[in-house]
Amino acid sequence: MGTHSTSAGRLRRQRLASRAAAGHPSPLAAAQAVEVPQRPLTGRRHDRQYTFRSTLNRTSPDMLRPSTSMKLPHPFVLLLSTVVVAVVMTWVVPAGRYERRADAATGRDVVVPGSYARVAQAPVGPMAALLVVPRGIVAGADVILTILIVGGAFALLDATGALKRLVGSLVGRTRRPHVIVALTSMAFATLGGLENLYEEIVALIPVVLMLSRGLGFGAVTALAMSVGAAVVGAAFGPTNPFQTGIALRFAEMPALSQPVLRFSLFAAAVAVWIAWTLFMTSRDDERPDVGGAAPGPATRQDGLLLAIALAPFVPYVYGVIARDWGFNELSGLFLVAGFAVGLVSGRTLSTTAADFLKAMETMLAAGLFVGVARAISVALADGQILDTILFALATPLANTPGAVAAALMVPVQALLHVPVVSVSGQAVLTMPVMAPLADLVGVSRDAAVIAYQTGAGLMDMITPTSGALLAILMGAKVTYGRWLRFVIPGALLVSLVGFVGIWLAR
Repeated sequence: MGTHSTSAGRLRRQRLASRAAAGHPSPLAAAQAVEVPQRPLTGRRHDRQYTFRSTLNRTSPDMLRPSTSMKLPHPFVLLLSTVVVAVVMTWVVPAGRYERRADAATGRDVVVPGSYARVAQAPVGPMAALLVVPRGIVAGADVILTILIVGGAFALLDATGALKRLVGSLVGRTRRPHVIVALTSMAFATLGGLENLYEEIVALIPVVLMLSRGLGFGAVTALAMSVGAAVVGAAFGPTNPFQTGIALRFAEMPALSQPVLRFSLFAAAVAVWIAWTLFMTSRDDERPDVGGAAPGPATRQDGLLLAIALAPFVPYVYGVIARDWGFNELSGLFLVAGFAVGLVSGRTLSTTAADFLKAMETMLAAGLFVGVARAISVALADGQILDTILFALATPLANTPGAVAAALMVPVQALLHVPVVSVSGQAVLTMPVMAPLADLVGVSRDAAVIAYQTGAGLMDMITPTSGALLAILMGAKVTYGRWLRFVIPGALLVSLVGFVGIWLAR
């Protein structure tokens, strides 16, 4: 063997020597001589130096990079598939229901704890299954109309060029883009805590997307500082009437129980989310296209147009808190604001109307997502299996030690938020059951409410049955899988704040 190897090596060297004598380089030398075009290693983006980092030697893929190993279906297909699953469940899951009593103060039917009983099976038949989507669209008409009108108003504002010039001026003046990200996150978190800002964000995505790209970040950062921050603020907002307020009421607790603890949890949760967002901005590997002509300087008219577009939020926040306003009032306010934007920008009344309608067309798919998502709850309610799901998840907690039971209420509420997408509806459904359960296992009702806020509230930025979330992701051109890779670790970090709150309130 050794003699054969030596002979083979001698023959190989002789062939290489003869090739070199004939003027032919060796394969290795030829490969080394090839000139490979080099990508510049440094560049400039918005007057800030940055470096291109090679990803060839990374041991783990970037969390935000789109994955090619598994491609999720289109959001519309995902929603329709979930509707089919809900219909099938009505044939498999036993039907049952709790007794309900009318609550005069809220006008809602409230679950009577301990009253669950099996009822006759009520599966959704083929014809009824075909009708759940149209019925869901009708049930979500107020939200759909809000998305169309509010989105149309901001699309009309964008068509004036005011947004591009304002964002360009803001980016040109700031030397700390991360501060802008933090301040924007705080603004959305505050609105979430005050009036449960969520569906309205569908219309605001073009604005925050433009801001994020102007600052040098990508679409995931735009989502994090808008819908992510708003959901965290809404989940822990001490005065949020649609989550904390309703949950405390149906837990038969004071309107602002343990205010110091609740405001502290709100501040801590928002701080954790902002820290996570800032940490991940460097991994948001979507390199924005900053080519093309730079927008001109912002004018006073641009500022006036933006103020007109944002003005409806001021009376709306007051109306939600003090006057029980809803989506219809917001739609009416933005209908006026949209026409005002068009007229102030120099359009005639007829041109404004035509452009406004054309702008609304860009939001049709987002509105349809919301309607299809409502069809899921329509099917589950028709089949009378929502109460069965609640009963099956809540009953095992009765035999669990107090602190453990309180902590387990978080995943129970999170799981329930998949079929019950409305946070206020989930509070009405679950708190009359969870509050007495908290008494039974020996923990405070405050702990049960915080568990609801943590589980149901944070799931608003994860659940695949939320038409608003899928519409937001579609507007930002971010896949659901890519968003999950970013949001799940951040949501888990924020949920630790909730678990601490449960322990302190127990």
